Amino acid sequence: MRLLIVSHTEHYRAGDHVAGWGATVRELDHLAQLFDEIVHVAPLYPGVPPKNALPYSAGNIRLRPVNPTGGANLTDKLRILATYPDYARVIREEMARADAVHVRCPANISLLALYLLSRAEQPLYRWVKYAGNWRPTGGDSRSYALQRRWLQHNRPRGVVTVNGRWSGQPTHIYTFDNPSLTEEEYASGQEVARNKRLTSPVELLFVGALNDAKGVGRVLEMGLELQRRGVSFQLRFVGDGVDRARYEAWTVNHGLRNVSFYGWRSPAEVAQFGAAAHFILLPTLSSEGWPKVLSEAMSRGAVPIASTVSSIPQVLDEIGAGVAVPAEDIQGAADAIVRYLDAPDTWLTASQAGAAAAYRFTYRAYQAAVARLFDKVWGVCLPAPMAGNMCQDGR
Repeated sequence: MRLLIVSHTEHYRAGDHVAGWGATVRELDHLAQLFDEIVHVAPLYPGVPPKNALPYSAGNIRLRPVNPTGGANLTDKLRILATYPDYARVIREEMARADAVHVRCPANISLLALYLLSRAEQPLYRWVKYAGNWRPTGGDSRSYALQRRWLQHNRPRGVVTVNGRWSGQPTHIYTFDNPSLTEEEYASGQEVARNKRLTSPVELLFVGALNDAKGVGRVLEMGLELQRRGVSFQLRFVGDGVDRARYEAWTVNHGLRNVSFYGWRSPAEVAQFGAAAHFILLPTLSSEGWPKVLSEAMSRGAVPIASTVSSIPQVLDEIGAGVAVPAEDIQGAADAIVRYLDAPDTWLTASQAGAAAAYRFTYRAYQAAVARLFDKVWGVCLPAPMAGNMCQDGR
């Protein structure tokens, strides 16, 4: 079966290959094991790939590049309209050759793909992934809101997968977990989590882009509050961004001690940081569905202290690991950490609960979920690379 993917994933030339955003590339490499061929329509940018980019390892994925567009100012946004005819031509050409289509929202190019699907008869099998916050409380763009409205009313006439379970969720919308762990990463994480205990100084970890939306400033304020309370800790930041120097200066100006900035690190190095961490901190305000850094850290026994954005509080409550508080509630986050420090057995229970639930975030579990979806909705049996037959009638 040939699968067409439409997304805004940034790609770059890397010698004879192309490289894309690492988290998406890893996911699509595993998705490719379910299909004969994948054609990915996505923007190709000039220049050197950033450190977080990875080449595809699956040999059956082909990029159909389109010119990048978009930006923050009005001129950049108007350029989006100028590129739509070319985007539409490419998407229509690939839709005519595809057996199934997978649109990854939200993005400008995915908005166009949803519109084209609403007017097309083929392909028959249509799957849309909405990776963002399905029920934001405000501050969302009009484009994102329009895409959610179209998906809620099933304009593309397919199935939609989202993070979290929501009241009034229509039958064509399915709850999916956001994958980020290989079998090997899961197994090594289980070994680490099994032997992890709460010690002093407590290890606090942030992983991600260094910006205000992700909550870097709020994490620093948490550190300052813990320092005022006499808590012994090491606070480590893994990631980078244009504001890094500003955050480093803030720590000096406020007398915040025991803080280290490590910049971008490889997935293997990030795993080592997670193995040492007692808590993963993410007071994010970003419009994301489920942050992969949380499941990756939980797989190694780190307990999340995160915000109440999107599905985060739902998932943490289901798992029984960690605490979700409003992103701006610095005192509440510090209180949660201190409560765990005062009750190490409670922390250990949460740590082991997170590790025990980590398999649901593996690519193998994701492959099984996709195979079940295609079988349940369309009666299509995908050659899922897992033990047992995933099809209901044994096809």
